[in-house]
Amino acid sequence: MIEAKIKQTLRDVIDFPKPGIVFKDITPVLKDPQLCKEITAALKDQLADVKIDVVAGIESRGFLFGLALALALDVPFVPIRKAGKLPYKTIQQSYDLEYGSATLEVHEDAFAPGQNVLIHDDLLATGGTVVAASKLVEQLDAKVTAYSFLISLDFLNGRERLSNFSQHTFSLAAF
Repeated sequence: MIEAKIKQTLRDVIDFPKPGIVFKDITPVLKDPQLCKEITAALKDQLADVKIDVVAGIESRGFLFGLALALALDVPFVPIRKAGKLPYKTIQQSYDLEYGSATLEVHEDAFAPGQNVLIHDDLLATGGTVVAASKLVEQLDAKVTAYSFLISLDFLNGRERLSNFSQHTFSLAAF
């Protein structure tokens, strides 16, 4: 039910951010407050049996439901951002993605050793961004307990790259 609603509401943007890419735009989803509530509840329900101490959201669309999910789970939220965007001391991880390369950062005190971290983003494609975020979590001696996504592009096999970090990968709508 939620998968159909998400798929019906998403907008495909052809050739963005470069030719050959079909971008899954979630902004129409964000215009529907009831759907956003349903998404947050569905994400929370998927994680009912997973121990989570903190939710980490990946810039920028991972912040949207990542914070809502952290509030629903009553745990802290940590932003994982592009390089140069965080004000305090950071650690970095560079990575390749479908259409270039980038660097992610997190504050050096973002996670306590041994914490169980849920990494959330809006979309799982090849997994490059999420693997980089996972390495940041591990650099701080915390553990990736699970991943959650609104959308997964399963034909790009990103889920397989995440199995090195956690056995729990959830998405609400798969393509």
